[in-house]
Amino acid sequence: MTELSQTALLHELEPVVAKNLDRHLSMAKEWFPHEYVPWSEGRTFDGPLGGEAWSERDSTLPEVARTALIVNLLTEDNLPSYHHQIASLFGPDGAWGTWVGRWTAEEGRHGTAIRDYLTVTRAVDPVALERARMVHMTAGYSNSHDSSMLRSLAYVSFQELATRISHRNTGRITGDPVCEALLSRVAADENLHMVFYRNLLGAALEVAPDQTMRAIAEVLEDFQMPGVGIEGFARKSVTIALAGIYDLRQHRDDVVAPVLRQWDVFNVAGLGAEGEAARDRIAAHLDGLEQAASRFEEKRDARAAKLAARA
Repeated sequence: MTELSQTALLHELEPVVAKNLDRHLSMAKEWFPHEYVPWSEGRTFDGPLGGEAWSERDSTLPEVARTALIVNLLTEDNLPSYHHQIASLFGPDGAWGTWVGRWTAEEGRHGTAIRDYLTVTRAVDPVALERARMVHMTAGYSNSHDSSMLRSLAYVSFQELATRISHRNTGRITGDPVCEALLSRVAADENLHMVFYRNLLGAALEVAPDQTMRAIAEVLEDFQMPGVGIEGFARKSVTIALAGIYDLRQHRDDVVAPVLRQWDVFNVAGLGAEGEAARDRIAAHLDGLEQAASRFEEKRDARAAKLAARA
């Protein structure tokens, strides 16, 4: 089967983009970051204005919640890199270009709101946070999907849902109703973004089934969250997983499986040998995730029992 070029795919999917852009705009709710920040709790920090230096005692949030909030914020901070990636793939014209601008504008609110909340409530050390931001943004973000539109669409279909879950669970674990409301609002944006990308990839399965199935398989086998470049990410992600904010079980059961089910991947007709092979890889990957998630849960339960026994 002849593969479609990137240009041909962009052309074929343009009407789907326009339809889903209209759908998105009809469902997206206007909101304002400043309304989710408790400004009256703020006070001046040390430095040129002569305020009070940050102290660990300033925050009432659990340490794991602060870790998750930092990871979430630094991930959002790399928006310039994400914008560059999709703008390069989708182009500035037509419905594709309009979506790129709209998505970027909506995502921009997330970092603004979370940073303002953390700073005003003194939830984290602002000096350490700024230094981490400088390192992370200087390095930028790129992945193996940068040059492929189909793989990029597949990636963000999973990633946006994963980010939504991470934000929602982080909000719950903070124990702060203000933070939970903020992150729920951010998560609602992420969900709409996921639906947009998921619908596009679903249409691509009809236009180019073999190519798209292969893209899904490749993305799943190489999936990493966009915060992977954050300094100390491996250690932080383990802490986040142990707290139940985002772990392998959620990745498999709440992200990968529902998206695959929405695409009806295992019932797609008209696949050639290459597409069938890719579908087999997807099934094998799901099985592997199940085994890995079960092993992680066993280790986490054993660790919790050991800590309880010590207590």
